[in-house]
Amino acid sequence: MTHKISVDKNKCIGCGACFATCPNSFKMKNGKAFVTKAKVEKLTCEKEAETGCPVSAIKVN
Repeated sequence: MTHKISVDKNKCIGCGACFATCPNSFKMKNGKAFVTKAKVEKLTCEKEAETGCPVSAIKVN
């Protein structure tokens, strides 16, 4: 099963929590988070990054 990961740039406040939690799937650029792996077969830390985002900018489907 493929899981889609996204970051809502309008909600992101650039706190870096997602990158700190899951550096293989998230990076920071120009003060905002972005996804380095938009689709993954197996979730590792992505759900943890989603729940740890203070503004709910990350979605994992």
